[in-house]
Amino acid sequence: MTADFTRRAMLATTAALTMTLALTHASPAQADFPDRSITLVIPFAAGGSTDLVGRVVAERMSQDLGQQVIVQNVGGAGGSLGATQVAEAEPDGYTILMGTVATHALNPLILKQKPYDPVADFAPVSLLVLVPNVLAVHPDVPADTVQELIDLAKAEPLAYASSGNGTPLHLSGELFKSMAGVDITHIPYKGSGPALTDVLGKQVPIIFDNLPSASGHVSSGKLKALGVTTAERSPAFPDVPAIGETLPGYETYSWNALFAPAGTPPEVVTRLADAAKAAMADPKVAEQMATFSATIVASDPAALAEHVAAEMAKWEPVVKGANVSMD
Repeated sequence: MTADFTRRAMLATTAALTMTLALTHASPAQADFPDRSITLVIPFAAGGSTDLVGRVVAERMSQDLGQQVIVQNVGGAGGSLGATQVAEAEPDGYTILMGTVATHALNPLILKQKPYDPVADFAPVSLLVLVPNVLAVHPDVPADTVQELIDLAKAEPLAYASSGNGTPLHLSGELFKSMAGVDITHIPYKGSGPALTDVLGKQVPIIFDNLPSASGHVSSGKLKALGVTTAERSPAFPDVPAIGETLPGYETYSWNALFAPAGTPPEVVTRLADAAKAAMADPKVAEQMATFSATIVASDPAALAEHVAAEMAKWEPVVKGANVSMD
């Protein structure tokens, strides 16, 4: 599987580079793009971090494009339903996806039945933001650092909660287990809300969660944050170390990126990418992203293709090592 993913990822990167550099003439329809509203599919329910980021971006892109970008939430199957809808849409730029690490790295590795190809079925547009996750514990847990938690886990049985099997948060925990050499039991929930409820209620001692979701509980002292999962500390919580400071090389995060269906004309992809970059450069958008603890990237299509290839390569051994699969 690794060789196959690598081959397809290289092809996608080459295609994105070619698309970016192409000097082809646009058809009249492409030159007028967009001449009607655009649908941005959010492959998760309303209210989550991906939905929040998507709505801010859609509103600002509407200003630049001169047409409304309408958010459509298509939740289900860990993001696969919404991603499949966009993969099968007309490749004209009027239906685009707010993709994530789940839709473009984890689901293709985890799902036994693969409804879409994350490389062949999409045209990369722009990597928008990176969102850190956090390792947190109930305040009663006798560990104040990542190393103290590792030592505790080696001395007694522990469990950690996540938002569900196969989610980025589950895999963040599995990567931690592998690198720390500990065997903590995974307790999956149907979303971050129920997981947080049980950790706050001392039913489970540890949680891996999105930092925006957990931040209020961390600030109030109801949760004790031991480490963020990004390579560097989060500006929102500068006193919380990166897990990588204890486990060198540890790095996970959620991310949001725009994708169009494969075959979308290069000029249309470029127009969408330019609008996304303009949106992310807006100071008001930057301020809103900071409230989500999100780091703005705003890449070009080629860089997003490279990012997807790197994410698939990183997560494949973790998925295999944890023996994670879903129907």
